[in-house]
Amino acid sequence: MAVPKKRTSRRRKGMRRAHDFLKVTAAVESCPSCGELKQRHNMCLKCGTYRGRVVVAPAVQAE
Repeated sequence: MAVPKKRTSRRRKGMRRAHDFLKVTAAVESCPSCGELKQRHNMCLKCGTYRGRVVVAPAVQAE
């Protein structure tokens, strides 16, 4: 089994992990029917619409 000869430094570890914490900001838009924020190319979880059509009936919240 391969074992590293030296310990990975904090700098090298941080450079490797730099892409793990990227934010998803460009792929977020508002839903045209309800105005809720949603991911692009995905149906709205609040109203259940996708590209102007109702795909799934909206979930009713029990109070």
